[in-house]
Amino acid sequence: MVEEAIKPEDLNITDETKPKTVRSDGDEDEQPEEGEIVGDVDTLSSSSSSRPGTAVVQHPLEHSWTFWFDNPSAKAKQAAWGSSMRPIYTFSTVEEFWSLYNNIHRPSKLAPGADFYCFKNKIEPKWEDPVCANGGKWTMTFQKSKSDICWLYTLLAMIGEQFDHGDDICGAVVNVRARQEKISLWTKNAANESAQVSIGKQWKEFLDYNDTIGFIFHDDAKKLDRGAKNKYTV
Repeated sequence: MVEEAIKPEDLNITDETKPKTVRSDGDEDEQPEEGEIVGDVDTLSSSSSSRPGTAVVQHPLEHSWTFWFDNPSAKAKQAAWGSSMRPIYTFSTVEEFWSLYNNIHRPSKLAPGADFYCFKNKIEPKWEDPVCANGGKWTMTFQKSKSDICWLYTLLAMIGEQFDHGDDICGAVVNVRARQEKISLWTKNAANESAQVSIGKQWKEFLDYNDTIGFIFHDDAKKLDRGAKNKYTV
């Protein structure tokens, strides 16, 4: 639930503590860190409120979801994969989602090497997570800075429970690289071919994506890395 989310004080985001970047001219310029929530975290839940004095109606989601971020600069310093990954915030209502989404960077604004995740709460976006261990992923590829809308539509389809086999979905990730971006949809039961194919087909329909996409088992990815082959295609 949202009570289990990282609290504003845990994020330690204040005007005084926001990281500074150094421009080429040597001057310091306050800019949000990659993956940081832009704006006042304390007001995120209330930013979608109506006029003062009126009650804010919250529309609960079927599941709580957590945004995770893997900073490319931190990744380079870590020996173990995933050790630089950190949870950003957990949301459980429609209003909380939009407040967060409107205050975080789109994929096109993230630095190359960044990975941004949205997973069901309590599920870590790692192969080793017990829920993900026997799963796999569908992947779509986009030209550089062209994944923003599809990332949003993927999030809306997931948290809005638009998939017939939504219980099989763990979450989604957008991988930002120097020449392209990829969005992957992680599922928990790779061996259930009918469920995986249904998810892949619906995902393409929701995003109006015309290219063929493939599904890779996490087990194959762990053993073969980039040599892993698609088990299903749609």
